[in-house]
Formats: sequence, structure tokens, C-alpha cells
Amino acid sequence: MPRLKIAILLWLSPALASTQILKEFEKKVTEFSLPNGLHFIVAERHEAPVVSFHTYVDAGSVDDPSGQTGIAHMFEHMAFKGTETIGTTNFPEERKAIEAIEAAYDRLEAEENKGPKADQDRIRKLSEQVQAAIERAQSFVVPNEYPRIIEENGGVSLNAGTSYDATEYFYSLPSNRLELWFLLESQRFLHPVFREFYKERDVVQEENRMRVDSSAQGKLMESFLATAFEAHPYRNPPGGWPSDVAHLRVADARAFFDRYYVPANIVIAIVGDVNPAEARRLAERYFSPLPKRPLPPLLHTEEPPQPGPKIVVVDSPSQPILMIGYKRPDQYDKDDPVFDIASEILSGGRTGLLYQILVRDRKLALEVETADTFPDGRYPNLFLFFVTPALGHTVEENEKALEELLDVFGSQKVDAQTLARVKIKARASVIRRLDNNEGIASLLTANYAAYGDWRKLFTSLDDLDKVTAEDVQRVAQKYLVRPSQTAAYTVLPKQPSQGAAAPAGEPQ
Repeated sequence: MPRLKIAILLWLSPALASTQILKEFEKKVTEFSLPNGLHFIVAERHEAPVVSFHTYVDAGSVDDPSGQTGIAHMFEHMAFKGTETIGTTNFPEERKAIEAIEAAYDRLEAEENKGPKADQDRIRKLSEQVQAAIERAQSFVVPNEYPRIIEENGGVSLNAGTSYDATEYFYSLPSNRLELWFLLESQRFLHPVFREFYKERDVVQEENRMRVDSSAQGKLMESFLATAFEAHPYRNPPGGWPSDVAHLRVADARAFFDRYYVPANIVIAIVGDVNPAEARRLAERYFSPLPKRPLPPLLHTEEPPQPGPKIVVVDSPSQPILMIGYKRPDQYDKDDPVFDIASEILSGGRTGLLYQILVRDRKLALEVETADTFPDGRYPNLFLFFVTPALGHTVEENEKALEELLDVFGSQKVDAQTLARVKIKARASVIRRLDNNEGIASLLTANYAAYGDWRKLFTSLDDLDKVTAEDVQRVAQKYLVRPSQTAAYTVLPKQPSQGAAAPAGEPQ
């Protein structure tokens, strides 16, 4: 639907708007499942000869096995390394070389596992053998051939991402390259090749160093989540803990793939200039060979009740940063839309209460943001506040001001005008993503994977409209309270005092 028409509908009657938009949208959508359980959602948009593809795997870093954090992210990297025919000069020989790497690595690990009794000279020699095996396997690799083929055929926005709850692969192609996508996407999941695994493991470690070790915000975020969650794997960084990543093996990645990349755990959206019947024919041809396997087991680790507030302090020479999170239920809870509305009231741009009070009026902060679902939503998570103090003001001042604001927020009802405004804004933010193929494909897969029906995308708009001022006040009083709070902030490292007495026994 034209954007102007959608905007007018949103203003006139929110309930009518979402119902009418859904009815119009349903006319363009075809969905089907293959016998192996793989689900497809095809949405026609013939305005331009382009098609966007979005593969959503319902497994992310939260599913990393203990001691193997980062393995979901590692397999995401492997999925771009090609197939048995793409990215290699001689796959039969390359396969032998990859197997030789693993055999050499097995011998190295066997010696390292002796602990203090390990022979360091032997470890050094075995390490050299591993490196030699890696170099031999590398001699058969055609670097970046998989993405190069996509780009040479007009592909754009090629990327992937591993979040806590999911792993997603996506890009767009001209509509006359539809079959090419089916061939390439099916092959990397039908016959995964763990090419350049240890080289890519080094890349992941470097990514983690850049995002955490070289970033004050990254360090704070990592410490914050590790403190806020005591047991649940939301406490682990999506890129993995460095010591885990350093010991990941090909067998770990293969086991993760076998367990979680099963057809029934994957949903694919195809949006754009596409014929649904042709898409189904190609899906059956290329994806039916994927073997049907049982769904992976559900995560059973539950976060225990938080007995009281937690505090994290991270030394950093950068500008101070404050993060405060409050425990909240998962995305399936009846109060989930209330958190969306509360977030918009608090931090919806220059009309948000946080900007008006902490930034504009009191000038305590340069920036204040919220995330109503953090770090992800499939399991109980956090309602997050992120504050950047203004020059000359401290994190303590901002923390106190924020708590005072939340006390007031929970003690009185939001006025009708504000509530109506934020509902329209929250709805519009979803509708805007329906303006392009990539956004639609992302939303369709995410809603189907989470709720079993992509229509939740539209019915969730009705859920937002049902939120009352009493709901917002109740949620604030129940969840945005100090006992469930985790606060984390950076401070300047303390410098040793000049002229301080040296510890006893040390030279002066």
C-alpha cells in the first residue's frame, strides 16, 4: 500500500488500519512447508524486478553449549565459505587436507590435555604440524568465491547476523536470478564445508577484541550482562568468551549444525518480484533433499529470582557511561506490548520524558535511550536504560535522577494525549519497515519463528492499541523497581598517589 495511504489510515482508525492492511497484505502472501518441515513465506511485490531473501534459523548464541560459546557465530562464518563445488580448486584433495588438520589437532589437544605433565617441546612441534596442515588445506581454497558469485549476478546487501535467539542470512538479487539463490542457499546447508575454520576462528577472536577490548561500551556491556544474568545464557557474549573461542573445533561446529540447522527449525521469506508457483517448484527441487530431523531440545536453564540490586563498575579512561537494567518477562508475556509503549513514553525522541527531564531541563545527560527487550526476547530479559552523562556531571547524579523519574512515572498515569501519540509512533515504526522488501522479509520470518504465524506482525499493532494508562503504571510499579535492578557504569582508573609509601620489603 502507498505510504501516504498507510499514514492516513493510522491516524483515522488504528484498529481498522491494521485489519485493512493485513487483508491487503494477505492477498500477496503464499506460504507452504516442505515434507521435511522447512517453511517458506512468499510475498509478491512487483514494483521492481528485485527479490529479497531472508533465511531465519531459530538458534543463536543462547544455544551455544557450555564451554563452546561462540559456536553459533562460528558456523555463521562457515556458511559463507562456499560448497563442495564453490570455493575450491579440488575438493576431494581439500577434504583430505581438512581431515589431516583435524588429525593433527587431535594429537595436539591430547598432549595439551595432560596439563602440567604436558611436554612443551612436543606441543611446539605438534602446533607446527597443525599449522602446516592448515597451510596445505589453504592451497586448495578460492577465497571469497561464494560472495563473489552473488555480487557478480547483481546481489546486494549480502550479510548475516548471529543474535542471542537466532541466526539470519539475507541478501537481494535481480528477479531473473531466482534459481541461483535456491541453488546457492540450499547447497550451503545441504553440504556445509568447514573450510578455513581455524583462519576464521582467528577472525572471530579479532572481532571480539575490537568490540570488547577496544571499546569502553563493549566492556561495560559484557560485564553488565554477565552480572545481570546469573545462570541464563543471556549472560554470555554472542561472539563467545575468548577462552572458549580459542578452543573451538570443526567437530563442535558440525555438531551444532546437525542439532540446530534442521529444516523444521528454519523459515525462509522471499519478497519481491516473484511468482509463488515458481518459488514453490524451486523450493521442492532444491530444498527437499535436506533430511527431516527432530527439532532441537528446548533450553531448560532458568534465571533464578534476583534477591536485590546489583552494581558493576568498569575502569575506563573514556567518557562515563551508565547502563541500568530491570528484569522483565519474555516476549510471550501479556505485558510485552506494555513495555513497548512504556519505552516510547520514556525515550521516544525529544518528546520522551527522559530527554525532556535529564537532557533538556536538568542538563545532566547528553543522551538517554531505552531498549524494551534486551538482549533478546525469547526468554525473560531486561528493560534497559543507557545514559551518557553530560560534561561535568557524574553517573551517580544521572542514576539518582533516573530513579526519581521512574518513581514519579510509576506513581501517576500517563495522560491520554501522550498515550495516543506514542501508540501512533510505535505503530508507525513497524509500518515503515513494510516499505521495502528487506524489511518485510525480516519481519515475516521473525514473527513466524517466534509465534508460529507471520500475521502476529499485524495483530501486534492491535495489542499496542489495547494498552491503557493503567497498564503502563502497573508495569512500571511491578518491574521498574530497585530489587530487580542491575546498574553498570564506567569510572576513570585511579592513579597511584605520588610519594606514597612503598609496600614493606620493597626498595624505596
